[in-house]
Amino acid sequence: MANWKEIKVNDWNDNPFTRIGTDWMLVTAGNQEKSNTMTASWGGVGLLWNKPVAFTFIRPQRYTLEFIEREAYYSLAFFGDGFRSALNFCGTKSGRDFDKWKETGLTPAFDLAPYPEEAEVVLICRKLYRQDMTPESFLDAEIREKNYPQNDYHRVFVGEIVKVLVREA
Repeated sequence: MANWKEIKVNDWNDNPFTRIGTDWMLVTAGNQEKSNTMTASWGGVGLLWNKPVAFTFIRPQRYTLEFIEREAYYSLAFFGDGFRSALNFCGTKSGRDFDKWKETGLTPAFDLAPYPEEAEVVLICRKLYRQDMTPESFLDAEIREKNYPQNDYHRVFVGEIVKVLVREA
């Protein structure tokens, strides 16, 4: 088991553009008995409603959506080098068909929400808001057409970042 240290949100100084967009993250939801995780490369962090928040986007066909809808908390996990194949697997295979923990060798841990023990940084988020994207809400038709040819618009979740866990060296 990794040694984890909880830090204040303001002390987390990673670049979210790199961590989310380039390195990717795992979005994990569920409980201690059953959970699912998926890779995401879209999202963000910031301040909303005077709270530190994370924005997470999940398409309706993703199995993880069922878990995030059911639970009050979810996690966003960021990794160091050596986990790209696990992240690829979790982004291309469904938890309906595969046990992603077993297939990737990642180990589920739990602190209000499940998360992969092998991560470097974990954000534990409490759901505050959700809303489905709609075609009429897009102000740029090209973005809608390019990213949603199947009309499978994301559901947006805003979660308060209640814990930041970092792996101790």
